[in-house]
Amino acid sequence: MSKPMKKPDLRGVTVATVLPFRDDSSIDWDGYARVLDYCACPDGIAAVFVNGHAGEGGSLSDDERQAVIERTRRQIGSKPLLAGIIAHSTAEAIHQAQLAEAAGADCAVLFPPAPLGGGASATSRAPLAFVQAVSSAIGIPVSIFQYPLASGFGYSPETLAKIAALDSVIAVKEGSDTMLAYDENRRAVKQADPSVAILPSNFNWFLPQLAVGGDGILSGLVSLAPHLFAELWQASLADDLNAMRAVNERLYPIVRSIYGPAPIMDMHTRMKVGLKALGLIRNADPRPPLLPVLPALCDAIATTVGAARAAGDIRNVA
Repeated sequence: MSKPMKKPDLRGVTVATVLPFRDDSSIDWDGYARVLDYCACPDGIAAVFVNGHAGEGGSLSDDERQAVIERTRRQIGSKPLLAGIIAHSTAEAIHQAQLAEAAGADCAVLFPPAPLGGGASATSRAPLAFVQAVSSAIGIPVSIFQYPLASGFGYSPETLAKIAALDSVIAVKEGSDTMLAYDENRRAVKQADPSVAILPSNFNWFLPQLAVGGDGILSGLVSLAPHLFAELWQASLADDLNAMRAVNERLYPIVRSIYGPAPIMDMHTRMKVGLKALGLIRNADPRPPLLPVLPALCDAIATTVGAARAAGDIRNVA
């Protein structure tokens, strides 16, 4: 008889960690340890998400992904640890999820595989089969990574509702990138299973998403400004709209410096530029095919981070 699946509580702030590299593109483990101390270990951070887009999980080998999970687990202790599953096929996703479980992950975050971008995500048949296949092959629960609708990978409310009804699904990282889609998806998921956590993750929409209703926050930007997100979440828990607005005003320049300029795919590299400005990492470059941030924008990010640090919105780093 199999033992019941352990389902971590994902309410609160989840940091999607960035992963620094050395000049030769190998992982900078010392820098990563400093990043974890800064953004994953403080009080107010409920869970940690590794090997996602922020952590450039798609560019990592199996061994590297496992090492990230193992090292993160040792450093964060018992906090829930989520691992991204970025695959091109169901078989590859199952393989990655099994390795993540073996390395110590508490939850597998399933990104839609590439073939579902060709219109297969418009109905529930293929996405539901994908989630069922992966979740049945592992002993840990899964979370769903909802892409922006404009990407062609975003699931419909009906699809998310059917997925949320699966016993193994405990959360949806909601990144549809429109408020209407967010609210429709939230309502559909909660009707299917009220226990499934809806985790807002829409760059410019943190405050309105929480105001409409959410069970936490999941963002790579927490890597750069963890204390502000912890404050925003506490204000949301208190139903204090004025406090939420006040935190949002302090967060706004940081949000715009990271998410405002094109191309948006550079957002996580820009977060690393900010962490470099704080002295936490030595190199902000991503792995190819992503490219380094241009010098003028690096200077602008450093200026924004410096102003936020002087104001106490980004905490001083020892």
